Amino acid sequence: MITLYGIPNCSTVKKARQWLSDNGLDYHFHDFKKQGADAASLERWAAAVGLAKLINRQGTTWRALPDEVKAGAEQLPAALALMQANPSVIKRPVLDAGGKISVGFVEADWAERLLK
Repeated sequence: MITLYGIPNCSTVKKARQWLSDNGLDYHFHDFKKQGADAASLERWAAAVGLAKLINRQGTTWRALPDEVKAGAEQLPAALALMQANPSVIKRPVLDAGGKISVGFVEADWAERLLK
């Protein structure tokens, strides 16, 4: 089972969804804006890829945060609360393919993982 997590209007998420469809891969799309992000999933993703990779520090939402909130996001409890309150700070897309997690869309990496 493939689950793709993201925001539908994100250009990278759009590319990832198109790639999955073009390659005939069935997937479920989880919309962070409508469905949010639960703490258990966020914690599992952080354990798999690390907070440094999971938090999108390039986006406008992150840049608009107060410095003390950004500093607190280095610790798991504060980072989880931040990502739940502001799903836009989660790097997108998050791909869960059979329990294996990856963040971001790199076509070659996805082909290696999903098209074997």
